[in-house]
Amino acid sequence: MLFEDLSLSKSIQKAVFEEGYLNPTPIQEQSIPIVLAGRDLIGCAQTGTGKTAAFAIPIIHQLHRIVGSSKKAKVIRALVVTPTRELAVQIGQSFDTYAKYTNLTQLTIFGGVSQNPQVDTLKKGVDILVATPGRLLDLQKQGFLDLDNLHVLVLDEADQMLDMGFINDVKKIVKLTPKNRQTLLFSATMPIAIRELAEMFLQDPAKVEVSPVSSTAENVEQRVYFVEKTEKRNLLYHLIKNEDLSNVLVFSRTKHGADNVVKALRKKDIPAEAIHGDKSQNARQRVLDAFKNKEVGVLVATDIAARGIDIDQLPFVINFDLPNIPETYVHRIGRTGRAGNGGIAISFCSKDEHPYWKDIQKLIKVDVKTISDHPYQWHAGSPEATVEQPKNSNRSGGAHKSRKSNASKQNKKRWY
Repeated sequence: MLFEDLSLSKSIQKAVFEEGYLNPTPIQEQSIPIVLAGRDLIGCAQTGTGKTAAFAIPIIHQLHRIVGSSKKAKVIRALVVTPTRELAVQIGQSFDTYAKYTNLTQLTIFGGVSQNPQVDTLKKGVDILVATPGRLLDLQKQGFLDLDNLHVLVLDEADQMLDMGFINDVKKIVKLTPKNRQTLLFSATMPIAIRELAEMFLQDPAKVEVSPVSSTAENVEQRVYFVEKTEKRNLLYHLIKNEDLSNVLVFSRTKHGADNVVKALRKKDIPAEAIHGDKSQNARQRVLDAFKNKEVGVLVATDIAARGIDIDQLPFVINFDLPNIPETYVHRIGRTGRAGNGGIAISFCSKDEHPYWKDIQKLIKVDVKTISDHPYQWHAGSPEATVEQPKNSNRSGGAHKSRKSNASKQNKKRWY
């Protein structure tokens, strides 16, 4: 399928083609017709699948039909709620990109910065608002924004909003919107709390699920190092120096652990920074910008903070700590090998993490290459002897078939 097959306006097609996109990704191909049909939607997709465009493009298409070149006062017709500043900025940039040949305007609001410029823009009027929950509710309480004319609400990264304690704020936001809105909910995972949220606020939603969580990218080379727990920092430094690694995203299970890894690397004169929930949004943005600009060679992140990282050409991901949830492993290594580029995912497995590694292998069903030629292996008599050696280097067996949503039950009661 081509984007031109989706019956999008010429203005949007022009913007999409200028970005070099000819074929929609699976989630775009399945979601865009559903959104255009006016149905509520639950999208289950991990980062890197093209999820933002899957909702931004059809929203722009429909708003462009309504607003056109009208000079009337602008009102908020689309609202996207997302958990972090980084994600909000990226989504806002996507709307700007796809809507650049339309008369639509968007504003991104978040906390941690002065509200005055945001309030000034709100007073002038915008069509599309991208917001983090706290700043949105704050400005609404102050009377600076009105959601009475809202047509479509997007709840993005719903599971992360759950993890960060925003679900009650999300419920408050939804109650501020018209009942006849269209609601789109996207989440990388679907825990019970998110399914309950969907049942509460979505009406007869279509469901789209792509890139099953058990499938790892075919162009990501996976390696595992069995290492003494106390030697992980030494192994990390050893790889960075001897393998000449740069632009490396390192995953730590905890905020404290992330800070300690950074301290250890800096002592070895390796430029490194940490990004996690205890950092202010301004600090996280500065660190992220420095990493993207390659001013910092190593970024150490927790899983929640890493959701806001969107870098197409990220060559290396290192699991300093193995996740205790196998699906998290797939999300982590999906940060590399994106946009057709190759990537390498390296995992450190200590003795106490061996059960985690077994669970990961059961999920991904891929032979991951074991690297034993390093100075920090488990000692003799350790569980390493029980680890089955792979027959070949990793290559996933291909993505599972995505479940096709039934878009034939189109609900015409919506706003278009």
